Amino acid sequence: MEEKETEKEKRIDRDKDTDRVKDKEKFRYHTFRMVSVGVVDEPINQAYDVISTVALLVNLAVMIMNTFDNLSDKYGNLFSILEQITVFFFVVDYFLRVYTAKYLYPEYDSGKATLRYIISFAGIIDLLSFLPFYLPVFFPSGAAVFRMFRVARIMRLFRINAYYDSLNVITEVLSSKKQQLLSSVFIILVLMIASSLCMYSVENAAQPGVFENAFSGIWWSASTLLTVGYGDIYPITTMGKLLGIAITFLGVGMVAIPTGIISAGFVEQYTRLKRIGESGNQEDLRFIHLKLSARDDWTGKKIKDLHLPHGALIVVVQRGKDVIVPRGNTTLLSGDRIVIGAETLKDSTPINLRTFRLEKGHKWNGLAVRDLDISRQDFIIMVRRSGRSIVPKGDTVFRTGDEVVIYSQKKEQESEDETTV
Repeated sequence: MEEKETEKEKRIDRDKDTDRVKDKEKFRYHTFRMVSVGVVDEPINQAYDVISTVALLVNLAVMIMNTFDNLSDKYGNLFSILEQITVFFFVVDYFLRVYTAKYLYPEYDSGKATLRYIISFAGIIDLLSFLPFYLPVFFPSGAAVFRMFRVARIMRLFRINAYYDSLNVITEVLSSKKQQLLSSVFIILVLMIASSLCMYSVENAAQPGVFENAFSGIWWSASTLLTVGYGDIYPITTMGKLLGIAITFLGVGMVAIPTGIISAGFVEQYTRLKRIGESGNQEDLRFIHLKLSARDDWTGKKIKDLHLPHGALIVVVQRGKDVIVPRGNTTLLSGDRIVIGAETLKDSTPINLRTFRLEKGHKWNGLAVRDLDISRQDFIIMVRRSGRSIVPKGDTVFRTGDEVVIYSQKKEQESEDETTV
């Protein structure tokens, strides 16, 4: 009897430990969504985005206004307090991102995900946002150098990328064309050194105080090749002037190379996006894009074991920067982005589906599905919220930003004649 009671107590303790772990992970996941830029499905997430943006803008404004002597003398104490508050927020933000790194990189375990964030570009910028502020306390002699690193805070503005796809296009273009851009920069450096050596050979005898050695003309060649033309160093011999004219013409062409590469990248990117958008409207095939997480049933399974319906197949698997054409033995992993293609049905009765987005102030916001006054011929079949698909229940409450998919049994013409919700 005592053994049974002891076993029961152990089982209760294990259940409590499991519940505590689940609650901890749930808290970590909600924290991750809170610190993720652009996730505004909850009021606290939206408030955190606003606070984060305001803190950054206030910090940058204080840094700029502190450079004016009259403002610094008059409001120096206020600026110091504001900087301390905003930098402390950066500290809290950094450690929250470290704490939730496992959800930022779900393909890694907790320790590797944390390390991946710390050494990432975003992690280094977040660290430099507050570390130089506190380092002078321990190393007073390096205060001037540490102050220079505070400029890294402005890089946090790039997080606004999450709100604007146009800014994401810029990032994608620079990433896709980085090899060509590096090649053009290399060519400019070679020409810069060559022009410096040539100008030294021609001008050294006439201007030994200006062109003292082979590398003294680097500043002149840089300002000439990059078409700035500062004018503090210039050739005075006839041969030097002719050489300067030739190098200036080369400079115009050198600046045009990276400009043309970036312009071509923009054209290619927008053409690709347009082509993808048009391919989704083809009548023969339909494609859907999914991202697998560790919780999905498909994760860890081979494609041949998925038992997809006839006419549907996985056509592409994107894993990190690699694009894989899948085979039957390809194992799907957490974090994979997959594209599923399916044939369209010919001469079938159209299914009347409507999709709309709940904007701020919409009358459905805050209401549960059971409380909606809609036609009995309309059925809410899906709600898209922050990139997740939700099958609605009677107690599902609508929020601002939700995308609602409605199936209607009415005839298509009747639905078109009605005013969209």
